[in-house]
Amino acid sequence: MVTAFSSATEIAREISAGAVSPVEIAELYLDRIDRLNPAINAIVWIDPEATLAEARQAERAVRAGESLGPLHGIPVPIKDLTAAAGQPCFFGSLGTDTAIRTEDDLIVGALRRAGCVLLGRSHAPEAGTMSVTETSRFGVARNPWDLSRSPAGSSGGAGAALAAGLAPFTHASDGGGSIRMPASSNGLVGLKPSRGRVPSAVAGWEHAATEGAEARTVADAAVILDAISEPDPCVMYNAPRPERPYAAEAGRPQEPLRIGLLLEAPTGLPVDEECAAAATLTAALLEAMGHIVTPVAPRFYSERAVLGYVTHIMDASVAAMPYLRPELAEPYLRHRMGRARRASAVDYVQSAMLIQAETYGVVSQFGRDFDVLLTPTMATVPVPAGELVTEANEHPEESRLREGRMVSFTSWVNLAGLPAISLPMHVAADGLPIGAQLVAGPWREDVLLRLAAALEEAAPWAHRRPAGFED
Repeated sequence: MVTAFSSATEIAREISAGAVSPVEIAELYLDRIDRLNPAINAIVWIDPEATLAEARQAERAVRAGESLGPLHGIPVPIKDLTAAAGQPCFFGSLGTDTAIRTEDDLIVGALRRAGCVLLGRSHAPEAGTMSVTETSRFGVARNPWDLSRSPAGSSGGAGAALAAGLAPFTHASDGGGSIRMPASSNGLVGLKPSRGRVPSAVAGWEHAATEGAEARTVADAAVILDAISEPDPCVMYNAPRPERPYAAEAGRPQEPLRIGLLLEAPTGLPVDEECAAAATLTAALLEAMGHIVTPVAPRFYSERAVLGYVTHIMDASVAAMPYLRPELAEPYLRHRMGRARRASAVDYVQSAMLIQAETYGVVSQFGRDFDVLLTPTMATVPVPAGELVTEANEHPEESRLREGRMVSFTSWVNLAGLPAISLPMHVAADGLPIGAQLVAGPWREDVLLRLAAALEEAAPWAHRRPAGFED
């Protein structure tokens, strides 16, 4: 029987078999959004009639015996940093154009071709630069596992919506951990694809950002990746095609690997014991499977390279956003815009070149010193809701400890362009989910999916439900 917490692949099979209709599935989630979303503020815009119209079209395709995509009839919210025809794109801001868009970004087109039905827009922090999901336009997103905590960001609305059973999977994106941090905070599977794996007309944040999804199971993550990663000859570059479909990797045997275990944050910031426990528990499971797990101290990016990414590349990306009224941006973002305008084109290019130069040394460790790196996903348990944006607005010029601890294990992966996955491997003493992160070498999502599927079998998580959001 299909429920709100059924996997996307299970629902798609039932739709294809005619056991349930896309309209019934759409109505199920529209009802849950209506009843449950006010508590978590995960979905910030929705057009129920448009969703139902797409679902009815999907139902007609099933009845007509048409060829169906792998996600046919599956409702999916789009993150509010991505354009979708028929929807506004607020970028989480009071100062942007609210007109209904007429064209899809490439990722949305891929989801439509896979058969998805659009289910509104999920909450995202303004401009996507914050590690929590709180905006002046839409308010504070909350974690369904504990409403006093944040679902993280920037795909925080996506993570909260999926954990609460408001969708079968959710569109997400990641420029410094924005798929993996919400996955960790909400008890989900969050796969960040390799650079170039998911085609994008514009490679955001100097090629560090990528599109992806939050998923409930590893099998879902694999099917979704297949659906969104078809190479596009018109974009600047594409990652190499995989040897076989990613859906075939989940459950496929994995030969023993050298897995490096890293418990100390690359930033040097403190790591919560519960976060370290997620990684050490995962390490024990991997050792029991025959993998060789060894503590490592990898080389990461220099302080100068990281600072350049934050103050030149990210700042310039904020300043280049399509604001109609930039004066309405959050104060911390106006600070970043001003800092960007004081920098020069030379500053930007020097920072981009330094990151590229250092990336060679970072990436070359994979396959030479270890095959896969295992870390906590975050250095902190889920943070309080409603505090970090206020802190950033009050002290935009200062470095902020809690934000830094959230991205300590994730942000370098974006600079390197490597694939990574966060898995809900641990439950803290207070019941909050805690993720462990696996990072593989270039374009080795296949390895991550094989390992993740084995871990999911050894320590299942899909049965967990946040109290108050059960079926």
